Amino acid sequence: MASLETHELQLELTAAATPATRESLFNGPTLGRTLHDVRLRAALILVAALTVALAFNNSRTTVFSAVALYAVAWTFSTHVAERALRMVRVVAGLGGVAAFAAVAGLGIASAAGFWLPGRPTADQQLVVMGVFVFAILLALDAAKAHVPVLRSRILFVGGRRDAADVIEVLAQGRRSPFTAIGVVADEPTTATIAGVEVLGQVHDLRQVVSSVKPDLVVVTATRGRPEVFAALGSVAGLGFRVVGLPEFYEHALGRVPVRRVTDAWFMSVLHLYQHSYSRTTKRAFDVAVAVTALVVTAPLFPLIALLVKGTHGPIFYRQTRLGEQGRPFKILKFRTMRIDAESGGPVWAQQGDPRTTQVGRLLRKTRLDEIPQLINVLRGEMSIVGPRPERPEFLDLLEETVPFWSRRHLLRPGITGWAQLRAGYAADAVATEEKLSFDLWYLRHQSLTVDLLICARTLPSLLLGVGR
Repeated sequence: MASLETHELQLELTAAATPATRESLFNGPTLGRTLHDVRLRAALILVAALTVALAFNNSRTTVFSAVALYAVAWTFSTHVAERALRMVRVVAGLGGVAAFAAVAGLGIASAAGFWLPGRPTADQQLVVMGVFVFAILLALDAAKAHVPVLRSRILFVGGRRDAADVIEVLAQGRRSPFTAIGVVADEPTTATIAGVEVLGQVHDLRQVVSSVKPDLVVVTATRGRPEVFAALGSVAGLGFRVVGLPEFYEHALGRVPVRRVTDAWFMSVLHLYQHSYSRTTKRAFDVAVAVTALVVTAPLFPLIALLVKGTHGPIFYRQTRLGEQGRPFKILKFRTMRIDAESGGPVWAQQGDPRTTQVGRLLRKTRLDEIPQLINVLRGEMSIVGPRPERPEFLDLLEETVPFWSRRHLLRPGITGWAQLRAGYAADAVATEEKLSFDLWYLRHQSLTVDLLICARTLPSLLLGVGR
């Protein structure tokens, strides 16, 4: 039975999936549906539980207890992981939910197994089962991202321009877990939109949905929405979800469509900004991470200082940046550029900047040049996670060309951040608008969990030298 739920600006229509037994499991869309409605996942976890139980136990009673415990513990932990990370799954990345579920299941099984007969919870069994579950969940997520036929099939309903924009964004991501199967237009248009076939108009919606059986319907229409939702409600038993375009951007792409943002959107953000993640909690997180990082990296300071000093100039570089509420502050870094780098005036930094010294290129690649910014964090001028602080020299240009750019000053700037992970250097207004779309996502969804996930995703670039 379908359920219709309205929450803020999001309308979601969820229905029970069509049973796989009605079609061949090897049919592409049917197999994809089993991945998305967790049937295949639950079956694989049960198989893993049986394998581990048989490998480590001889008693039939113990095997039965172990299978039941492991299947229930890790199925439940996987459900909890998906619910807990549902709003920020895009930040968790390919293995985030898998790791969370594997560890949570390990804890649940260990605690519950203490009370079961035969104690089927030896450490090696739990570890092996946790590894199996992690591998299963990671493989299923990877399959959705890499095998086109297993991706979530999306039907777009609405305006040509909005549908084209999001289709083009999806096409840019080779590992996107989504594929566009068609468009239902709200007015007569061309045969295709951004290379995707137009399957009809709104009055054909019921027939189109029944025919193509999408996993997700993204409503981009700005008019005729009651007619759209009435048509979708009449075929809800086919098993699909409905979401608006802004919410699809946020939850599937991890960004906010800047050109569609309104002042009303910021009013909802302000409420979340003030209460969902308290300033005290965030400040405590910042101080704890900054102090720990300074202690760990302190032995590197003399070596870095010696190397930078050999490039004929000061060791540290101070530059005015814009902080929270647009207040200027002096950012502190190890100098990576020649002392005459801006003799002709302020210039945007760029990938592989030719003004960097040989030592500076090494420091930027490993991000060691940013270590002194931990002092800015302790001073309260920056956070560990937040938007990259911009220079005041570019303020007028950005406010003129990028909508709502200055609203990012609702946040304290950060050493790392969602935009820094998802986009490279912003050397012009267009690239800055792209980074703003990620900064606005962080503004709306910031939390301790998100900060921890962003820090976790920053570590590989530090350890592997995947920098600038």
